[in-house]
Amino acid sequence: MAAVWSHTWTETRRVAGVTAYWSNVIETDGEQLLLRRLQSGDENAFGVLVGTHTPSMTRVAMAFVSRRAVAEEVVQETWLNVVRSLGAFEGRSSLRTWIFTILGNCARRRAEQEQRLVPMAELASQEAGGDDIGVSADRFFDGGRWQGMWSTVVHRWDDLPEQRLLSSELRAAMLEAIDALPRMQRAVIALRDIEDWPAAEVCEYLGILDGNQRILLHRARMTVRATIERYIEAAQRPC
Repeated sequence: MAAVWSHTWTETRRVAGVTAYWSNVIETDGEQLLLRRLQSGDENAFGVLVGTHTPSMTRVAMAFVSRRAVAEEVVQETWLNVVRSLGAFEGRSSLRTWIFTILGNCARRRAEQEQRLVPMAELASQEAGGDDIGVSADRFFDGGRWQGMWSTVVHRWDDLPEQRLLSSELRAAMLEAIDALPRMQRAVIALRDIEDWPAAEVCEYLGILDGNQRILLHRARMTVRATIERYIEAAQRPC
């Protein structure tokens, strides 16, 4: 199951903008050479950087601001600031962390302008404290020894054809499910599962407690898993 989930997310990241060129730069050349390419004006490298991170940046920005259009403007402003500041970047943090720090600053400024700056910790607590866990409650025992545990079989996908798991339709459905999540769940799953941030870094960046981060990630993953289940069940029905 873990291998299938990981493999599916690898392809999801590719749909979100990761290309073979980017993978080669990171795995073969390393971030320092990538940075030198960016600072020397390599448009190809910058284009791939933008394509790689923009989808997740938009999802994270939407945790701060009210509308997707505003989040997209925040992302555009972030990239402009990245271009202006690349020459001064000293590598004290990873390039990714530096870019998302600029994003957070831009998003907070815009939220203040819209008078919508709500502490992330408060938003996280609200979402983590709700009853919606992303799947139907009737799939769990509601009392007795097994309360809160699955009452129905959790389907394994190990024996399914890889082509079905990695189909473009499924990946698109997964990304749509992520975009439909409550904003803190969307931000957490984007950082954890698409950008591959460790939990501690996500908590520090968003200013939320680890316990709430784990709840938000769990609920987001459950919702996405439910989307995958519906897709596979529909595909298995006889025509």
